[in-house]
Amino acid sequence: MMRYLGRLDWMLLLIMLCLAAFGLVTLYAAVHQGGIGLWQRQVIYWLLGLSLFAIVCLIPIRWLALMSWPAYIGALIAVAMVPVIGEVQMGARRWLDLGVVNFQPSELMKWALMLLLAHWFASRHASSLRDLLLAMLFAALPAGLIIMQPDLGTTLLLLLSAMVMVLAAGLPWRWAMYGVLVGLVSLPVLWLNMHAYQKQRVLSFLHPEADPLGAGYHVIQSSIAIGSGGVFGKGFLHGTQARLHFLPEQHTDFIFAVLAEEGGLIASGLLLLLYGLLISRMVSIASHAATRFGAMLCIGVAAIFALYVVINIGMVSGVMPVVGVPLPFISYGGSAMITMLAALGMVMRVHIESRDKLPWQRPGSPFA
Repeated sequence: MMRYLGRLDWMLLLIMLCLAAFGLVTLYAAVHQGGIGLWQRQVIYWLLGLSLFAIVCLIPIRWLALMSWPAYIGALIAVAMVPVIGEVQMGARRWLDLGVVNFQPSELMKWALMLLLAHWFASRHASSLRDLLLAMLFAALPAGLIIMQPDLGTTLLLLLSAMVMVLAAGLPWRWAMYGVLVGLVSLPVLWLNMHAYQKQRVLSFLHPEADPLGAGYHVIQSSIAIGSGGVFGKGFLHGTQARLHFLPEQHTDFIFAVLAEEGGLIASGLLLLLYGLLISRMVSIASHAATRFGAMLCIGVAAIFALYVVINIGMVSGVMPVVGVPLPFISYGGSAMITMLAALGMVMRVHIESRDKLPWQRPGSPFA
């Protein structure tokens, strides 16, 4: 047991626990007036997630590789079931209610796709046109289903994280530039197929003052909260924007504004430092991974975490359109929380196995 504990990455574990403390304190500030039940549920989600984290740490990497296809197919089926039997919440059909648990299949899909791409490129190279096109198909299938829910934020995160993994797998930069050009040319097609509320979000991002009580309300109130926090903030539980409920979705998508108002630049900077340490630690573990599959796995998890942070803070601060992406470990939510902790469990397992290269990790193995 002591030998196993000695192989853990304690830096990764410490950063994760610091983010847990940050998240629970910030969520309490966001919901302490009449929503304490949400905070209590988040504590339960953390306990469940940490339990799953510990379990995943015990699963050999080769087993994770073998689970990649079943996980992807299962998540794809769940996403395909959403338009048929999905539950509508906040005007979107994104949840499946199984009686015992209510979850978002799109959250599972992000990690299942990451696992599949890591396995796919463990023995392949992105410079092979056939392998590249098949990998793009793996990403396009769930993206097409998720955009129908509609969930533009998750769709973008899914495609961007897949793009990062493809680049890490050796995609020639010339091909990458061609892909960027194709994406830019397809923007008018994307605009024509967007829902009316999604178009309004983009327009309000460009000029929020045009509709301050409607589409621009979210960004304006969030910007006021962040700006009024100053350097040191207004103090814990003294944020007026949150306390008077001017902030929309202050316990989920816009929780960073609560932190910035009450903790100021210092608390915001500390949170960003923790995120930077977490992502850099995952990249470091990837660079020392014993197998290519393990390295790709860590790169995929790091990419998804980085995109979560950039998109959420970007939309809350008004530099990106509002797309509805939670802030990792800070926003309220069970599906995102538990799947993120499971993903960190996979990263920890890569680190554990990199300390002692196992016999099955021989040259030529699809997992090596």
